[in-house]
This record gives sequence, structure tokens and C-alpha cells, in this order.
Amino acid sequence: MLFEVWAPHAGQVGLHVVRGEGRTQPMERDPGREGWWRTEAAAGHGSLYGFALDDGPPLPDPRSRRQPDGPEGLSAVVDPSRFPWEREWFGRPLPGAVLYELHIGTFTPEGTFDAAAARLPHLAGLGVTHVELMPVCPFPGTHGWGYDGVAPWAVHEPYGGPEGLARFVAAAHRHGLGVVLDVVHNHLGPSGNRLPDFGPYFTDTHHTPWGAAVNLDAPGSDEVRAYFIGSALAWLRDFRLDGLRLDAVHALHDTRARHFLAELSAAVDALAAEVGRPLFLIGESDLNDPRTTTPREAGGHGLHAQWNDDFHHALHTFLTGERQGYYADFAAAGPAALAKTLGGGFFHDGTYSAFRGRRHGSPLNPLTTPAHRLLGYAQTHDQVGNRATGDRLSARLSPGLLACAAAVVLCAPFTPMLFMGEEWGAGTPWQYFTDHRDPELADAVRRGRRREFAAHGWAEADIPDPQDPATRLRSCLDWTEPDREPHRALLDWHRRLIALRRAEPALTDPAWSCTPLAAGPDCFGFRRGPLCVVLNPHDRPADARLEPRPAAVPETVPEVVAAWRPVEPPGRDGTVRLPPETAVVLRVSPP
Repeated sequence: MLFEVWAPHAGQVGLHVVRGEGRTQPMERDPGREGWWRTEAAAGHGSLYGFALDDGPPLPDPRSRRQPDGPEGLSAVVDPSRFPWEREWFGRPLPGAVLYELHIGTFTPEGTFDAAAARLPHLAGLGVTHVELMPVCPFPGTHGWGYDGVAPWAVHEPYGGPEGLARFVAAAHRHGLGVVLDVVHNHLGPSGNRLPDFGPYFTDTHHTPWGAAVNLDAPGSDEVRAYFIGSALAWLRDFRLDGLRLDAVHALHDTRARHFLAELSAAVDALAAEVGRPLFLIGESDLNDPRTTTPREAGGHGLHAQWNDDFHHALHTFLTGERQGYYADFAAAGPAALAKTLGGGFFHDGTYSAFRGRRHGSPLNPLTTPAHRLLGYAQTHDQVGNRATGDRLSARLSPGLLACAAAVVLCAPFTPMLFMGEEWGAGTPWQYFTDHRDPELADAVRRGRRREFAAHGWAEADIPDPQDPATRLRSCLDWTEPDREPHRALLDWHRRLIALRRAEPALTDPAWSCTPLAAGPDCFGFRRGPLCVVLNPHDRPADARLEPRPAAVPETVPEVVAAWRPVEPPGRDGTVRLPPETAVVLRVSPP
């Protein structure tokens, strides 16, 4: 088989293939591609190999598909044609989707693809359409969040390796579920990264929170861009994934005329046309920049969606009253912040951000950015795990307020996303955990985490030790909870709302047609077509009057479609008496 590697600064390169004791054979420069080396060797699926640069020891292949002995061991040949596909998969598009973010290492105590696959019937019964996996690329140790991966083409061996991922995807497809993978292009982990040995994969031209930036615009960047684009296409093509979530795209520093994201989105759109199924890219960005999801032909980067943290912050402060850090601007605006995000996406759309000390963001263009291009959520791995103790909303909110959060997320104009366990109000935290094998790095991470929160008044002893295996175990879901109250009722509520979203065209309308309701001083509400969503977040009953009402049917008595708690029939004047801490969905005109 043919082996190739890009090593532009090497004087000589050897291929080391393990056959018996193993031997190294010289590689030749590729005359058609600058900096590339190639050779043929007898090898097949499972063969171990590496590349030796200038008589050095064999290193793992930068494009390795499997690292059976960890990130710094030899690579293994993977033949994707051997993956266990059982049926044709025609894909599931993003419009109309409901995503479910999960971490393989804590979705089950076993922390493997196969164990997670056994829980897929739960997700199919819940009604979600796509599973969004947190990163699965190899990293040192067994357990971690996955954002310190060092082999962007490979799959973490303790999870089950590439064949385990393929089995998981095949199982998801059997249940009608699409699969989205979180990938990290903005940095590699601090331990086991051998890319700089091969070429200029990083540059000091730009700096990021993780050090030198990935080289997207300095000399040698053509091959680096091709490397990450090739990785993205390989995930979508070889593992039959439906989409990718791109971590922190604001940290992809690129001054070239054609941004890396535009090049990537064009390549993904071309692959979608080739394989005949929808493929999509979801960016994580804190820029509030409409260009992220504006189509390329309209001057944007062409990503198909982006996370909307502004909506999260507005909903979080509305329900919890938190005011620290970046929550301050949203708390100061009160319910108006939530109303603004529901009606236009971003809260900071050129407005002043006290947290940043400057203006931030730009307004979305509704003609180029339909509402489904923003993801809306009440919880994510970031917003839970980056808290000092990894506490979920369930640690501070009543079941009724959790039901209110679900009603807003699942009836909002955005593409909704749930974080694993959210559907039953999981009582387990989701904490920051690592498994660094370098003692100095492990200690630095531990001390850094504690210093970070000590600056905000936390006692160091109260911050979980990321390296303690118990921290990861505490973060695993408790699968006995869904059978107990109040978890069972919350799970049923999420199922009803997702089914309602699927049945009511107004709830998946891509137009920015969400309008606020003047529901009275104690309630919050918004309207989508014939449906009104009304919340009473207080611990006392409250009256909500649905204004404005549809002009064509001013005398129509609102009909209760779904309610967290029993609600009295609304009055003919549109007044609804809501119990404490509850949410209700009403129909105010015929569908």
C-alpha cells in the first residue's frame, strides 16, 4: 500500500512498518508535491507504522486513523471499507432538528461507544434527531473532556477506537438518529503533539489561549489548511457523520482573502453533493458575527449554523438571577434580554458590553440567516462544566423552572439542543476532569483550576481535583433517575414538547416570526404563529393576558396544548391563571 507524509523541512524520511522486529525503509520525495514523501510497502488493516525523520525514532503519522497505544505510540492502518455499515443512510438535515450533546466518557459509567449505543433507544424515544458527540480524538490518558486531542484524524482508543465509533454511528442510524461530531481545529493538546516535528503546523504570527496559533495564513499554510479540511471530510465521508461542530472558530486566526471557514464549508458542500446526503457545519463563536453563517455567495463564511450563547445567557439570568461576569449585561436588561434574543438572535448586536468594555456583535440579516442557523440551549458542556463545581441548572432550580427552560428552548425559533441528562433534570454534576500522565502538567492543571476560582471567592478545597478519578465518576449520568420523580415527569415533559415541535409547523418555521407577548407584570410569553408560550417563573400564582391577540379571531378562546401543571381553562378575554413555576403552550387561533 502507499504511504505518504508531508515533512517539508526533513532531509530524509523513513517508513517504519512493524513486521516481526520491524524495519525502516527510505521514502522518496514526491516530485509533484513540494515537501511530500512517499513509498510503497506491504501492509494492511491493523499494521503498525510510523515515520522516522532524519534518522530519529519513528513518530506517529499526522494523518493517523488509529493510535492503539496512545497518542505517542505507533499508528495503525485503518481500512474504512471494513466498517460495519448495515444499510444505506440518506442523512438528516439541520432544519427541523433537535440536537442532543453527549460525552462518550460520562454518558455511561463504562464510557465506551458500545455502552453509549445501548442507550440510543432512550434518545430515539425522547424524539431528538441528532446526537452531537463531544471530541473523540486521542488524548493522553483514559478520561478527559476531549479538547486536548493530539491526533485530529484518529479516534480515542479507550472509547473503542475507529471501529467502535463506526458501530455507534451504525446503531444511531438504525434508530433514525443523525450523528454530529465536535472537532477542534484551533489547537492541539499540551501533551503528545508531534505535528511541529513534521512541519509548520503552528505559527507565532498569532497567539491563542493555548499558545501559538494553528498556521492558517503564514508560509506553509496551504498544506495545513488542507490537513484540517481533509480531516473534516474524512469524518463525514468514512464515518458517515451528518455534521461537525467546530470548536471556538473565533480562535482560527486567518488574514487571507478567503477565510479557512469559507474554504472548509465549500469543501463540505461539495462532499454533500458527491455523497447525496445533507452535511452541515456548526460553529462555536463568541464574536456574534453574522458572517459566520452568511452564505459564501453573500460574502459570508458559509457555515450552516452557530451556537448562540446570548440566548443561553438571557435565559439563564432570567431563571437564576445570576449577575456575575458575562451575565451582568443580561441580568441588567431583565426579561427584555430574552425577548430580544428570541426575536433577533443576538442580544449584543452592536450594543455596549460591560463585560468586554466595548461594543460587541452585529445584527443578523433575516434574509441570509434564517432562525434555524442559530442553536438555542439552556445548558451545554461549557456552561455546566466551566462552573466551579460543574453544577447543572437542576442544582438550583425547581422542577417547575426546569420545565420553563425546556418550554423556551424547544419552542424558540432556533435549532434546539439539550445537554445529556437535561431531559430528566439529572442530579449528577458535570465537572472538569483530566487524566494527564505527565505529573508536572497534571499538577499545573490542578493548581490553575483552583487559582481561577479562588479569584472569585471559592475555597480551593471546594474545587474538584480534575485528576481525581472520582471527579469523572461523579460526572457520569445516573440511569436510575429517569424512573423516579421528579425526573420521570420532566422526561415526559421534554417528550411532549419535542413531539409538539415536530407536529406544529409554526415551531420549525425558519422565519424570524417570534413575537413577544404583553403577558402582564408577573409572566413572560412569546408567540409563534398560532401558538403562545407563557411562563410564570414565580413561586405564586399569576394571571397572564395574551396580548396582542390575532386580529382575525379576537374572540377565540385560547386552547391549552401543553402544560407543566394543570391549568384552568383560559377566559374568553384571553386571561390565563398560571400556577406557580409553570409553563403552558396555548393555541390562540386555528392552525
